[in-house]
Amino acid sequence: MRKTLHRYPEIAGQERQTAGWIKATLEKYSPDRIIEGIGGYGMAALYDSGQPGPTVLFRAEMDALPIAESNDFSHKSQHDGVSHKCGHDGHAAILTGVAAAISGNRPATGRLVLLYQPEEETGHGAEKVIKDRKFQEISPDTVFSLHNLPGFRKNEIVLREGVFASASKGVIIQLKGISTHAAHPELGRSPGPMLPELISGLLAIPGRKNDFRDYTLITIVHVRLGEVDFGTNPGEGVVMATMRSFSNEDMIVLSEKLESLVNRLSKKYKIEPSIRYTQVFPVTVNNQNNCDIVRKAAEMNGLNVHTISEPFRWSEDYGHFAAHFPSVLFGIGAGRKHPSLHQSDYDFPDEIMPAAISMFCSIAGEVLKLTDHV
Repeated sequence: MRKTLHRYPEIAGQERQTAGWIKATLEKYSPDRIIEGIGGYGMAALYDSGQPGPTVLFRAEMDALPIAESNDFSHKSQHDGVSHKCGHDGHAAILTGVAAAISGNRPATGRLVLLYQPEEETGHGAEKVIKDRKFQEISPDTVFSLHNLPGFRKNEIVLREGVFASASKGVIIQLKGISTHAAHPELGRSPGPMLPELISGLLAIPGRKNDFRDYTLITIVHVRLGEVDFGTNPGEGVVMATMRSFSNEDMIVLSEKLESLVNRLSKKYKIEPSIRYTQVFPVTVNNQNNCDIVRKAAEMNGLNVHTISEPFRWSEDYGHFAAHFPSVLFGIGAGRKHPSLHQSDYDFPDEIMPAAISMFCSIAGEVLKLTDHV
């Protein structure tokens, strides 16, 4: 199943075939109910004891990335320019492995929900799922998720209480002036002279440490000035950047300072600005009790727990779940020398799947209790 998903990846918002394959496999493991079309192509499998108890939700992602694959193995992506470079194919397969295990050892109390979430990479999926009326039928009491992590030993559990992954926000700054013939730039207003000051100003904002509670970062990801035309003095420009922070409060401050800088420089250079935000991810905050359950599950499975000292700089839309429910996102090592996430030669390491499945099953046993039941 994992390699099938890898061969036929689908980007965020287009996971229709992915959802179909997952459902076909899930049905072999007799969930009490499958809810489709949650927040798009999202899907949930429910194992319901029919007895009082908590509703525990395990979440995995489904979407791939718009990255061309450089690998040449038999399960290489068959869709040009699209591939599973974050391991969501592996995460979905892990959750289905949990279904295989739980089908013969069902919850004795409460409900277990296996959620396959769409659109993680754009930051839209989790929020869409939570707001979907179908999700209200699930209403979990607690939520768990994992992510494979290259750079850590295989099967090592990576954990941190509190903030685990950063908030991030993409910003698109459009600058409009007046274009003229290149022979008479004095008759127009090009954003060109403003761009160097804007870029250096944006990069300097995080350096003002007294303005922030914790770590912040602005990365310039794209700059464009006009079109390639040697006869034109350009009248439009675009700057795109990603903002990151270890707190949602600092993200608000970053946004305010960015807007203030753009407006000040626009007045100076007589340019009309517009600012638009995209791919907004809140911080992912791990609940202490959930962390304790993960540690106990790791101990039960003989797995080492690596406690990180500070949050990861990357972001996860799982932060939306963490904002609404007691949650934890933990990592499982993919190998110290394994290709990094989002690299063209990355592939999910299947060797870590058994440990990941066992972790989830141990968590389910700890929270719900399991009983032999076919």
